[in-house]
Amino acid sequence: MNGKMKTFMATILLSSLLSAGLVLLKGCKESEPTTPPEPTEEVAAAAVEQTICPVMENPINEQYFTEHKGQKVYFCCPECKEKFEADPEKYIAKLPQFKK
Repeated sequence: MNGKMKTFMATILLSSLLSAGLVLLKGCKESEPTTPPEPTEEVAAAAVEQTICPVMENPINEQYFTEHKGQKVYFCCPECKEKFEADPEKYIAKLPQFKK
């Protein structure tokens, strides 16, 4: 190969590499979201964590729970679960998942 041919081939190779790099970079930027997605109500509700039994105010035991108005409510023992289910409105104010 003569000098002009080597220069031509080097220019073509360099141009190809630069073009491929730009295509890859542009493709990456287009696949990234421009803004983070808004949290759903489900995600926001999951951020509220109940740690205290609303009846006895002891730490909860996750094996004792009930659902009330679409939210899980945890208790320290089965007796507290029964008391809550008999009159849930009496305890709602103590539960973080029902505070707005």
